[in-house]
Amino acid sequence: MNFLDRRPRREITAAMRDGVLEDLPELADLGNEELRRKSVEAWCLALSETAFHRVSDIPGEANPGMFALRRGTQATHLRGVTRIALALMDEFAGMDEGVRIDRDIVLAGGLLHDVGKAWEFDPGNRARWTADPSGSGLPPMRHPVYGAHLCIAAGLPEEVAHIALAHSLEGENLIRSLECLIVQRADHLWWSIAGGCGLLQPESAPILAARKIVPRALGT
Repeated sequence: MNFLDRRPRREITAAMRDGVLEDLPELADLGNEELRRKSVEAWCLALSETAFHRVSDIPGEANPGMFALRRGTQATHLRGVTRIALALMDEFAGMDEGVRIDRDIVLAGGLLHDVGKAWEFDPGNRARWTADPSGSGLPPMRHPVYGAHLCIAAGLPEEVAHIALAHSLEGENLIRSLECLIVQRADHLWWSIAGGCGLLQPESAPILAARKIVPRALGT
């Protein structure tokens, strides 16, 4: 039996915070200082519980063993999704001055939507869960649920925790906020287009085929 409060955590240091900001430089664009600080802390908390020291140490995969990037890390995905989400927001906000979308929530949500992946991808966790799935499950909970926990633990607003929780399958049981809807669509679009561009490992081909996506060969 494993209790999270007994798991040794690494100390959160200035170097760890700097590493998060280096891997996710868009965090500096958050207009709300408290939101920026707590967003960094959420990622530091996530990393401190695992073997990963940087966001860029986490494999660039949608789920463990699924949609692995040929090149790139989780930071590559997070930044790409965030840029797409902001572009979507700007497009629709530009259509009518009455459109109300919280840019900081979209930005923070894009960069934090997969904050739970550090825990779900941690090699020690994966080995323990795989050894006996009948014990705690495989995994005990997916990264969206654990990501929401991390956001709440870091003191982030419920709007951001909601994006972490509802950006994937778990959100099908909820009414998604507008900001979550934007991030969720950007996330799914990112993986689909990455697959179509041939940026995923060949093992992804059967799943892409089921979605009627054919990878294009990369140029030299």
